[in-house]
Amino acid sequence: MSALVKSYAAVDLGASSGRVMVGRVGPDSLELTEAHRFANRPVRVPEGLRWDVLALYGGVLDGLRAAGQVDSVGLDSWAVDYGLLDADGALLGNPVHYRDSRTEGVAEKVWATVPAERLYAATGLQYAPFNTLYQLVAARDSAQLGAARRLLLIPDLLSYWLTGEQGTELTNASTTQLIDPRTREWSYDIASRLGVDLGLFAPLRRPGDPAGVLRPEVLEATGLRGPVPVTAVGSHDTASAVAAVPADGERFAYICTGTWSLAGLELDAPVLSEESRSANFTNELGLDGTVRYLRNIMGLWLLQECVRAWGDPELSTLLQEAAQVPALRSVVDAGDAAFLAPGRMPERIADACRASGQPVPETPAEITRCILDSLALAHRKAVEDAQRLAGHPVDVVHVVGGGTRNALLCQLTADACGLPVVAGPTEAAALGNVLVQARAHGLVGDLASGRRLLTRTQPLTRYEPRGDTAPWREAQARLAGG
Repeated sequence: MSALVKSYAAVDLGASSGRVMVGRVGPDSLELTEAHRFANRPVRVPEGLRWDVLALYGGVLDGLRAAGQVDSVGLDSWAVDYGLLDADGALLGNPVHYRDSRTEGVAEKVWATVPAERLYAATGLQYAPFNTLYQLVAARDSAQLGAARRLLLIPDLLSYWLTGEQGTELTNASTTQLIDPRTREWSYDIASRLGVDLGLFAPLRRPGDPAGVLRPEVLEATGLRGPVPVTAVGSHDTASAVAAVPADGERFAYICTGTWSLAGLELDAPVLSEESRSANFTNELGLDGTVRYLRNIMGLWLLQECVRAWGDPELSTLLQEAAQVPALRSVVDAGDAAFLAPGRMPERIADACRASGQPVPETPAEITRCILDSLALAHRKAVEDAQRLAGHPVDVVHVVGGGTRNALLCQLTADACGLPVVAGPTEAAALGNVLVQARAHGLVGDLASGRRLLTRTQPLTRYEPRGDTAPWREAQARLAGG
């Protein structure tokens, strides 16, 4: 391998699977290959829904072994969840899953102390029942939290096991609802009012900061030769994915698609208006002082749960059949928290259509088309609302992540938004992870130069909008009851 080409292992953990990817980066090259992929299966135990974090760590070690010798390792994962350590640094139980029911009704208790308007003005974070803040308030009187001396968000926990060093990476910390997006530091006022001990958190790290080197035991388990540094990346997978949006200039919207759809804009400053709060937009932190101004949409979770309920039929056939179903016959609110919990998804979608007086989808193809139309409609509304609330017009929508494989969803999104959609890269989070590592080691320049490298090296597909957006406007009005 040329001395000008370096290899980086990107550990990218999603809500349903984890993967270790190897990125090989040169002055004008970027190649990504998969070293290892493994399932991420939460487990329901008597006390609730938990992540099997030991299995995840085992998958990471297996992936690093499969990756071979690399110049650095970076980790990213889903947001908000955490592990608690005791005074000896040992993990106190399996981390609680964000879909666990323990936060039901907690937000109202928080708002009784800090009104929702004040909380948003201070932290810029949208309401979601599973935000770390609500999880900590829910756990306030638990023996486990009482015994805890350190809290590490999921990628920081795995990084700690790899290196023995503790830190709290900023992009992921910004999803806790305990960070002030203007100062990019902890919101001590909010934490003190709600009885959250910020001393539980390790010092903040920024993407690109060194995060230690692999421990001797890890080198032995993976067969790697040391020293192998671990580099802090945008450890919230969405932060890494947005870093890998192959955009030119600033007039773009992005949709990070997968289990969730995260649709919004990249801004220089947060939008903290009451109108923004009412529209449930979040201000999460990105690379180089940027703000990820976005709305959470339920995403392909809706389809994943239906496919599971139907016994895992062939997805390509299902999508072909869905393409033949009349458009916009029935739509549901893809951001509705009623769809958050697992189980009975086809019935719940049918019930939502029935309750709103729309034709009830019955076959798998009809339900699939309802889901995809609903997601495209939610993408349209998020992109439309974000432009208006931020005063930031766009000319193109970039779709990145697993949903780029779904050509029907990409085309429907272009049709709904009335804007061209550029789809790709699929493994955006892993690529963003790799780019931050490469930049920390001097191979890539600023965010814009990394995006230009992606445009030159990654396969992208462009979808032009078909027809006008009148049917989508009508469906949006119907969903709003207007």
